[in-house]
Amino acid sequence: MAHIHYKFSSRLSYDTVVFDGVHITLNELKRQIMGREKLRAGDCDLQITNAQTKEEYTDSDSLIPKGSSVIVRRIPSSSSKTHNNERSEVQLHHAFGASRAVCSQTTSHSTLPSAPQNTHFFFLRLCLLKMACCIL
Repeated sequence: MAHIHYKFSSRLSYDTVVFDGVHITLNELKRQIMGREKLRAGDCDLQITNAQTKEEYTDSDSLIPKGSSVIVRRIPSSSSKTHNNERSEVQLHHAFGASRAVCSQTTSHSTLPSAPQNTHFFFLRLCLLKMACCIL
Protein backbone atom coordinates (compact mmCIF):
# COMPACT_ATOMS: atom_id res chain seq x y z
CA MET A 1 0.00 0.00 0.00
CA ALA A 2 1.34 3.40 -1.02
CA HIS A 3 0.53 6.66 0.71
CA ILE A 4 0.55 10.43 0.26
CA HIS A 5 0.72 12.84 3.16
CA TYR A 6 -1.52 15.88 2.84
CA LYS A 7 -2.19 18.86 5.01
CA PHE A 8 -4.45 21.86 4.62
CA SER A 9 -2.48 25.09 4.68
CA SER A 10 -4.24 26.15 7.89
CA ARG A 11 -3.44 22.93 9.78
CA LEU A 12 -0.31 21.94 11.62
CA SER A 13 -0.24 18.18 11.06
CA TYR A 14 -0.40 15.91 8.03
CA ASP A 15 -3.02 13.26 7.30
CA THR A 16 -2.51 10.28 4.98
CA VAL A 17 -4.26 8.96 1.89
CA VAL A 18 -3.60 5.27 1.15
CA PHE A 19 -3.81 3.82 -2.37
CA ASP A 20 -2.53 0.97 -4.54
CA GLY A 21 0.23 1.55 -7.08
CA VAL A 22 3.28 3.76 -7.45
CA HIS A 23 1.37 6.99 -8.14
CA ILE A 24 -2.12 8.51 -7.95
CA THR A 25 -3.84 10.94 -10.31
CA LEU A 26 -4.68 14.43 -9.14
CA ASN A 27 -8.42 13.78 -9.58
CA GLU A 28 -8.28 10.59 -7.50
CA LEU A 29 -6.27 12.33 -4.76
CA LYS A 30 -8.77 15.19 -4.62
CA ARG A 31 -11.66 12.71 -4.49
CA GLN A 32 -10.08 10.80 -1.60
CA ILE A 33 -9.21 13.94 0.36
CA MET A 34 -12.72 15.34 -0.13
CA GLY A 35 -14.18 12.04 1.06
CA ARG A 36 -11.98 11.92 4.16
CA GLU A 37 -12.69 15.57 5.01
CA LYS A 38 -16.42 15.26 4.21
CA LEU A 39 -16.31 18.02 1.59
CA ARG A 40 -18.77 18.18 -1.30
CA ALA A 41 -17.40 18.67 -4.80
CA GLY A 42 -20.06 21.28 -5.62
CA ASP A 43 -19.08 23.50 -2.68
CA CYS A 44 -15.39 23.88 -3.44
CA ASP A 45 -12.39 22.59 -5.33
CA LEU A 46 -8.96 21.70 -3.97
CA GLN A 47 -5.68 23.29 -4.98
CA ILE A 48 -2.87 20.75 -4.51
CA THR A 49 0.76 21.88 -4.21
CA ASN A 50 3.87 19.75 -3.67
CA ALA A 51 5.14 20.60 -0.16
CA GLN A 52 8.82 20.29 -1.09
CA THR A 53 9.01 21.84 -4.57
CA LYS A 54 6.01 24.23 -4.23
CA GLU A 55 4.87 23.01 -7.68
CA GLU A 56 1.10 23.28 -8.10
CA TYR A 57 -0.58 20.29 -9.72
CA THR A 58 -3.05 21.67 -12.27
CA ASP A 59 -3.61 18.89 -14.83
CA SER A 60 -6.35 16.53 -13.61
CA ASP A 61 -4.39 13.58 -15.00
CA SER A 62 -1.12 14.58 -13.26
CA LEU A 63 0.57 11.65 -11.57
CA ILE A 64 1.63 12.24 -7.98
CA PRO A 65 4.25 9.71 -6.81
CA LYS A 66 3.77 7.66 -3.67
CA GLY A 67 5.42 9.06 -0.56
CA SER A 68 4.82 12.67 -1.63
CA SER A 69 3.71 15.38 0.76
CA VAL A 70 1.24 17.96 -0.52
CA ILE A 71 -0.38 21.15 0.75
CA VAL A 72 -4.11 21.46 0.14
CA ARG A 73 -6.12 24.68 -0.15
CA ARG A 74 -9.87 24.95 -0.57
CA ILE A 75 -10.83 27.22 -3.46
CA PRO A 76 -14.25 28.05 -4.91
CA SER A 77 -15.35 25.70 -7.64
CA SER A 78 -16.35 27.18 -10.99
CA SER A 79 -20.03 26.31 -10.42
CA SER A 80 -20.10 27.89 -6.96
CA LYS A 81 -18.46 31.08 -8.31
CA THR A 82 -21.39 31.63 -10.66
CA HIS A 83 -23.93 30.96 -7.92
CA ASN A 84 -22.12 33.20 -5.41
CA ASN A 85 -21.81 36.05 -7.94
CA GLU A 86 -25.55 35.95 -8.63
CA ARG A 87 -26.31 35.88 -4.92
CA SER A 88 -23.90 38.72 -4.09
CA GLU A 89 -25.39 40.93 -6.81
CA VAL A 90 -28.85 40.45 -5.30
CA GLN A 91 -27.49 41.17 -1.81
CA LEU A 92 -25.79 44.35 -3.05
CA HIS A 93 -28.98 45.49 -4.74
CA HIS A 94 -30.95 45.04 -1.52
CA ALA A 95 -28.25 46.66 0.60
CA PHE A 96 -27.92 49.72 -1.65
CA GLY A 97 -31.70 50.00 -1.94
CA ALA A 98 -31.98 50.04 1.84
CA SER A 99 -29.16 52.56 2.21
CA ARG A 100 -30.81 54.86 -0.35
CA ALA A 101 -33.99 54.80 1.69
CA VAL A 102 -32.08 55.58 4.89
CA CYS A 103 -30.02 58.28 3.17
CA SER A 104 -33.08 59.99 1.76
CA GLN A 105 -34.70 60.01 5.21
CA THR A 106 -31.61 61.24 7.04
CA THR A 107 -31.42 65.02 6.72
CA SER A 108 -29.09 66.16 9.48
CA HIS A 109 -27.02 65.05 12.43
CA SER A 110 -29.80 66.14 14.78
CA THR A 111 -31.11 62.58 14.73
CA LEU A 112 -28.05 61.41 16.67
CA PRO A 113 -28.84 60.27 20.20
CA SER A 114 -27.19 62.35 22.90
CA ALA A 115 -25.52 59.42 24.70
CA PRO A 116 -25.69 56.10 22.83
CA GLN A 117 -24.79 52.94 24.71
CA ASN A 118 -22.10 51.95 22.24
CA THR A 119 -20.73 55.11 20.68
CA HIS A 120 -18.11 53.38 18.55
CA PHE A 121 -20.59 50.96 17.03
CA PHE A 122 -23.07 53.75 16.33
CA PHE A 123 -20.37 55.92 14.75
CA LEU A 124 -19.22 53.03 12.56
CA ARG A 125 -22.78 52.40 11.34
CA LEU A 126 -23.21 56.10 10.59
CA CYS A 127 -19.96 56.21 8.61
CA LEU A 128 -20.94 53.14 6.61
CA LEU A 129 -24.32 54.68 5.76
CA LYS A 130 -22.67 57.91 4.66
CA MET A 131 -20.20 55.98 2.50
CA ALA A 132 -23.04 54.02 0.91
CA CYS A 133 -24.90 57.26 0.17
CA CYS A 134 -21.80 58.79 -1.41
CA ILE A 135 -21.28 55.74 -3.63
CA LEU A 136 -24.81 55.95 -4.92
